This record gives sequence, structure tokens and C-alpha cells, in this order.
Amino acid sequence: MTHLLDTSALLAHYLAEPGADRIQALFEDDEVVPGTSILALYEFELRLHRLGMDATARTAELNRYRALLSEVVNVNEAVRNEAIRLRIGATAHVAAMDILIAATASSQSATLVHRDPHFNSIPEDLLKQEVLPAK
Repeated sequence: MTHLLDTSALLAHYLAEPGADRIQALFEDDEVVPGTSILALYEFELRLHRLGMDATARTAELNRYRALLSEVVNVNEAVRNEAIRLRIGATAHVAAMDILIAATASSQSATLVHRDPHFNSIPEDLLKQEVLPAK
């Protein structure tokens, strides 16, 4: 995996918000191996639910995104260890779910693609990041 898409990146693409074109370009680039965390898919499905989508439609959308992604990484001991390292190194608080998603990217040596300003508190030497435009 070269790029890990955070929930915010998945939503930007799905909702055709600023940054959607960049995510589409990543999906189409043969040099890019896009992936995500199982936790980002969890958050993505909850957002689809809040948007009024029923279970059948949510499953269809999740399957569509899984087909675009080369890998979905589960949380494991390596991710937990990396989350501790990132949390300790961060200059401000990052929510547990987000630090675990960031740690998933870091443990895969992937660039975290997102539009969440709180990730900026994780120093660049600890986590490669690509920040999408704000919505």
C-alpha cells in the first residue's frame, strides 16, 4: 500500500467534495496502491447511515469502495504499537480512532490522505501525509 485513505478522504470522494478529484486520480494511478483501515470503513458506513442510506445500499457502497481499494488493514499489535508512538509524538490531542487510522498508515509505510486538521499535530518525520482541501 502506498496511500491510506482516511474516512475524510473516502467521504470527499463519495460526496464529490473538494479533494474528490485527487482521490479519483489516486484510484486511477497505476503507481498508487490505495488502501484504508477497517476503522475508516466503519466510520464511512456510519456516515452513510446518517445520510439516510439503508443497510442494502450501504453494503453496495462499501463493496464498491472495497473494489477500488487494494487493501483494507485490520488493527493489530503493530498498529497499536505505532499508535502509541504517534500519540506520544503528537503536539496536540488526536482522537483514539484517528490515531489508530494514522498508525495503520504509518505501520504500512503509506501516506495518510485526509482533510482533518488535527492530524497536523503529528510531526512529518513520524507520518507521511497528504492533506486534501477543506470542504
